[in-house]
Amino acid sequence: MTMSGPAPVTVVVLTRNEARNLAACLDSVREWAHDVFVVDSGSTDGTVVLAEAAGATVVVHPFETHTRQWRWALDTLPIRTEWILALDADQRVTPELRASIGATLAGFQSRETAGYFVNRRQIFRGRWIRHGGYYPKYLLKLFRRDAVALDDRDLVDHHFAVNGAVSRLAGDLIEDNHNERAIAEWTAKHNRYAVLQARQEILATLNRERVPMSALFGHTDARTMWLKQQWARLPLFVRPCFYVFYRYVLRAGFLDGREGFVFHVLQGFWYRLLVDINIAEQHEASVEAPVDVDATLHAPAHHDAGKS
Repeated sequence: MTMSGPAPVTVVVLTRNEARNLAACLDSVREWAHDVFVVDSGSTDGTVVLAEAAGATVVVHPFETHTRQWRWALDTLPIRTEWILALDADQRVTPELRASIGATLAGFQSRETAGYFVNRRQIFRGRWIRHGGYYPKYLLKLFRRDAVALDDRDLVDHHFAVNGAVSRLAGDLIEDNHNERAIAEWTAKHNRYAVLQARQEILATLNRERVPMSALFGHTDARTMWLKQQWARLPLFVRPCFYVFYRYVLRAGFLDGREGFVFHVLQGFWYRLLVDINIAEQHEASVEAPVDVDATLHAPAHHDAGKS
């Protein structure tokens, strides 16, 4: 079954100083989505002008955390469709993914499904990261607006979940952050996020409910939750060494070339080591006051900092 006219999907994009990324994102859904909303949190680089010129509806809202920003957007925007495609400004929808969404929502299967995982194609400094367990990598990005929920415990990233059946779509979602082509920008952001990631892991250790072993064989999110619990049990400072060996050697990250080496070592080892150092420091200092989220996390609204 085929679909005529715009797909019955509202695209929502979070932005802050995303002029270098946003054009490609909006071009990939132009004249395809029913509506496109850009939720901006104070850009000063022309992002808003660019979004309006591309035909998107721009709404400004102060940024606190990714989860709170998404919750506000989903609760407040005048969304007229049942389905929502949640994008970051550095992501663009491939023609194959557009076709897959259109065909799927026109079919009967979508009536029984609450959300769809899409395959992210990570680009780092111009290089497609195809190895190290980074491709395929499925993210829940398309969901029914009345079935989605967010986890308030996420301080760094955001995490969508749905109440209902899930499935996967064909085609890739390309993620290519032009704001981070300069390695100094990439490391500066991850240095900030490591503080919050440490705080989040400490809180999760105190409050997390045990995920059953059966989740390892469940859908993508259930498996990720189980693996994160096993990660939390590993010794600090040892686990980054294990992780980079797993990604770069066992999962053949070395096949991603020079940029792959930089990415896997920085994201798989350096960033994880920073998180462990911050966890140790926070434990040693017996920090009771919460991290100043406004000061630490008010950064461009990407969600690639803590991806594993």
